[in-house]
Amino acid sequence: MACQYLREHNYAILETNWRKGRHEADIIAYIEGVLVFVEVKTRTDRQYGDPQSFVDRAKQRSYIFLANAYVMETGRDEEVRFDIIAITVNE
Repeated sequence: MACQYLREHNYAILETNWRKGRHEADIIAYIEGVLVFVEVKTRTDRQYGDPQSFVDRAKQRSYIFLANAYVMETGRDEEVRFDIIAITVNE
């Protein structure tokens, strides 16, 4: 669902589930000169909060590590942005 949403909004999907060590980026996308590292959070209800509220400091640090590793490995030189796609699945 997240990749479909991004494609519909003109993002190019470069990687899904990209790993470096124990870290993983759900989606790495590209739009208008920007590399976008996307964390996808899905929940079946909001009883314990919105999905995006589960992106803690450790996950944020992990994405910074991943962005640095990806740029170093690929030699890409674009601006980097971090996004969250929060999905709440209803019956």
